[in-house]
Amino acid sequence: MEKTELQVEIPSVLKQTSCQNIKGFDCVDYGNGNNPNPLENAISDIESRGESTAGSNMTRLERKDVIIISLPASPSGLHIGQTKLVLHSEKCKNTDQNNTKNPYPQLAKQKKFHSQPILVRENGDRKVVHSEAVRDHRFDPFKTWSGKLERQISNLRGKPTQEADIEAGASDREEIEEAPGVDRYFDALEGPELDTLRATEVSVLPEDEKWPFLLRFPVNAFGICLGVSSQAILWKTLNTSPAMNFLHIGPMPNLILWWAALALILFVSFVYLLKIVFYFEAVKREYYHPVRVNFFFAPWIACLFMALAVPPSIAVNLRPFIWYILMTPIFMLELKIYGQWMSGGQRRLSKVANPSNHLSIVGNFVGALLGANMGLKEGPIFFFAVGLAHYIVLFVTLYQRLPTNATLPKELHPVFFLFVAAPSVACMAWAKIQGDFDYAARIPYFIALFLYMSLAVRVNFFRGIRFSLAWWAYTFPMTGASIATIKYTMAVTNIVTRSLSICLSAISTFTVSTLLVYTIIHAFVLRDLFPNDISIAITRKKPKFSKMLAHFRSSSSDSKDLDSSISKNSEF
Repeated sequence: MEKTELQVEIPSVLKQTSCQNIKGFDCVDYGNGNNPNPLENAISDIESRGESTAGSNMTRLERKDVIIISLPASPSGLHIGQTKLVLHSEKCKNTDQNNTKNPYPQLAKQKKFHSQPILVRENGDRKVVHSEAVRDHRFDPFKTWSGKLERQISNLRGKPTQEADIEAGASDREEIEEAPGVDRYFDALEGPELDTLRATEVSVLPEDEKWPFLLRFPVNAFGICLGVSSQAILWKTLNTSPAMNFLHIGPMPNLILWWAALALILFVSFVYLLKIVFYFEAVKREYYHPVRVNFFFAPWIACLFMALAVPPSIAVNLRPFIWYILMTPIFMLELKIYGQWMSGGQRRLSKVANPSNHLSIVGNFVGALLGANMGLKEGPIFFFAVGLAHYIVLFVTLYQRLPTNATLPKELHPVFFLFVAAPSVACMAWAKIQGDFDYAARIPYFIALFLYMSLAVRVNFFRGIRFSLAWWAYTFPMTGASIATIKYTMAVTNIVTRSLSICLSAISTFTVSTLLVYTIIHAFVLRDLFPNDISIAITRKKPKFSKMLAHFRSSSSDSKDLDSSISKNSEF
């Protein structure tokens, strides 16, 4: 094999110009009498090494491995010998170990500059060097310990952020650190649930890749807790109701379901608490969302269900202070939401009305039922009256569909069963307050029964629906109607009421069991239960035309572009 000399040509500008005479040009003064220009020293060293250096370089360059030159993050301190030749083959390990002697000992005394991280990529037996500093910073503004607080801590440590990073990301951080106003949710999102980004809007988070799990975990996951805990109430009622004694149902189903519901509530609460700790900005955006805010009632309603479903073997009578603790957050949320419905503005009821608003109503009737079971009087009547007044207004508004007059998409058709929840619980609450399932209690029960049947007969209404968390809206309204039917059977006992109680109870139990299996499959096998929650990723202000144009032109994220460029380089 012939060896050719390695020729290094220096541009004429560098030959005729001294780097020390140029303002801002990075140079190092060694202070020991050597040539202050490290470029000339490096070139002279290469020329003095002669054919041996050329031969070794040719041997290395003849390999079919990809060579990546990793340069420092800034021009400061860029000298010959500080660049790294990164080879993507394990065969180079022996060569690198043998060449341990540094040919530029003078440069070794200088300050070290860390290079930009290189993404990890494997292609056959080749490996790209992995840097410990590789981390996706695009989700940092949504983190609790990022943003302003992190920069303040860095400044206190004496490590202020670089001006270039601040200038580059100032606008993006401003878009995320402050939650959008309610009008932005209506301008940027569309759909009855305000969960779809408009074509003219730009997301502050990447849309073409999966986000971190906590960032995708929504507050409406507590709907699963409502379904399982309501089943515990159903089986307790079947066990203790005299009208259903002929079924000979023991206390064990209630006990098992109660512990299962308790474990589920603790797990979902723990995960969402982690989201509050690590992604508080995302939680705040859910709270300001005009539709998603209704689901903040769900965890407290689930706790009320657990108090109603407590097995007799654990506790017979609960202390009244539990009722006050659970109803306090519900009362505080109602002051906020009901006040916005009445005061008008962007959050007026005619604009934000949605079937999920029933969650803010059901809490009043469930609280009234629990308080009446504990022997309280004034508190349950108060919440029953508040819930009744707002339910009438909400019922009329939803029937007229004033906000958009648009039908719900198929994925949200199960939410219509929330119409059944409020009157079902209201009839039981009034019967417990009054002490008898009288005519006043039967009126809301018959309303709930009619709504239930009007939805059940529309089979085509629920065909071809893609599974999602919205399916859990089937569960606790159907279970509530079953429990109300059992209570009605205790007042009017005959073969028809008993048969209706068994039929509705079987349907609700089968529905919950099926959805639980589907949820486990989609969560742990298919892993598509929690898609990207695009409703929390809108910008604080309407994006500029340049951003929208870039959004339309972008077909993939930066990481995918870099990965494709590495793939192209590996082919050469």
